[in-house]
Amino acid sequence: MKKALIVGATGFGGLGLIEILLRHPGIGIGQLVARKDVGRKIYQVFPHLTGFCGLTVQENSEINYSDADIAFFSTPDRAGMTLIRDFISRGIPVIDFSGDFRFHSTKDYSVYAKNKGMEDTHLAPEVLAGAVYGLPELYAGEIKKARIVGNPGCFAISMILGLLPAVQLGLVASEVIVCDGKTGVSGAGKNPGEANFYPQRYEDVNTYREGTHQHLVEVENLLNGAGDTKHKILFVPQIVPLNRGILITAYADAAPGLDTKKVTEMYREFYASSPFVIVTDKSPHTTDVRGSNRCEIRAMVDGRTGKLFITSVIDNLVKGQSGNAVQCANLMLGLDEAAGLMVPPFYP
Repeated sequence: MKKALIVGATGFGGLGLIEILLRHPGIGIGQLVARKDVGRKIYQVFPHLTGFCGLTVQENSEINYSDADIAFFSTPDRAGMTLIRDFISRGIPVIDFSGDFRFHSTKDYSVYAKNKGMEDTHLAPEVLAGAVYGLPELYAGEIKKARIVGNPGCFAISMILGLLPAVQLGLVASEVIVCDGKTGVSGAGKNPGEANFYPQRYEDVNTYREGTHQHLVEVENLLNGAGDTKHKILFVPQIVPLNRGILITAYADAAPGLDTKKVTEMYREFYASSPFVIVTDKSPHTTDVRGSNRCEIRAMVDGRTGKLFITSVIDNLVKGQSGNAVQCANLMLGLDEAAGLMVPPFYP
């Protein structure tokens, strides 16, 4: 049994990891580390874990590096880059949930950071060249050999999985792809701030960071590296009064000669070996994937307008965060890619 260290164990990302690893056949939880709730049992922080996990939350200074086979950094932006050298020097592979290691260059990181309103100087630039983008559906071979994996952003993974076949197979005829994204409030984390205070969020929908969302950099980088044509993404994210879930709708001009039947067949063939991508011919719902590591995609062509229309749904806390991270960890540790993750969505 491999042992995992979770840094940032008391946030939603850390909780997601705990819930998955408690049922994992090959990875156990060795240590829980966080800035808050130090000294408390994890079930005192999350009472639903009573009887399932009794580990005590520790601070960074208490980390036992010799007892970790892999580390998850479920930490805010810029935390991982201050911790990474202590792990890499000891040969401990790391999966980071923030944007710290999603990019190979400081230039791309700078754009990401500025879009998010953060300091844009990377504090560990020497490790970026060796970091791997954590998308198992495309980079499984690289992830298996990686020592640092940057887990994708939740919006990014939904957009990329929805658009990757279209771009790689030449189904898109237009330079600009328009993406509309709706996300639940849990995407803002455990301390979401005043804007997501219940009375202000209930029965309210709004757009934000229109055209400048931080996940745009990783989406455009990956898609433009996958196809022959360079594309620009116009992304308009919206937050809706929903607990968890992301729904992306993408629009572009369809290449000549395509119809919905043909596009659906091409998508199914593209993802035939991807255990967590479901291609459907029905309208996807966020409840179809809630609590699971699945991404459900529908691709269709509107014959009247000639537009390609793609819908992609994920659970932002699972495939958009902890589930995808465990999928990467399975590959890095030589385990079955789907280990611990083959559970159905919960419903209703």
